[in-house]
Amino acid sequence: MKTIDRRLIWILDILIFILAVALDQITKAIVRSKLALYEAVDVIPGVFQFLHSENTGASWGILQGGKVLFVIIAFVVCAGIIYFITKIPGKTKFIKLNIALSLIVSGAIGNVIDRLHKGSVTDFLYAKIINFPVFNVADIFIVCATAWLMIMIIFVYKDEELDFMGSKKGKKTSSGKGEDKA
Repeated sequence: MKTIDRRLIWILDILIFILAVALDQITKAIVRSKLALYEAVDVIPGVFQFLHSENTGASWGILQGGKVLFVIIAFVVCAGIIYFITKIPGKTKFIKLNIALSLIVSGAIGNVIDRLHKGSVTDFLYAKIINFPVFNVADIFIVCATAWLMIMIIFVYKDEELDFMGSKKGKKTSSGKGEDKA
């Protein structure tokens, strides 16, 4: 497996973060400037709309008004992910893992910026045909990167390739007895 300088991987992570957060914030700013609150514009009539809404809750509007809780949770999760990113080996095989984790952090921070700046998260993408909750670009990053991460963990990486995660699973010795990794 080819090794990559960790500094280059960090540069990639930072670029992904900057571009993803910028895309999220720019799209939200455009929506806020072009559409009144709850105004909708059909993109595909009866199927998909831009619908400006402001969400003070979590996904699907649950826990309305939980700004402080959501900001704290986002920072704790992001800190954990960033710590995990520092443990990923500098191997080409793990670049996809880095990208997925960077996108999750980017999406979380994109929504935190809204919560801290405006007290709510601007949502505007609405799949009318299935009456799916209104969402935004940050949500897309979080959901798609999380799904991608799960697929990679289940189907791409072998258990031993993920040993850097620091799990303390017992490892079988030649005698068949479990032994903790040091």
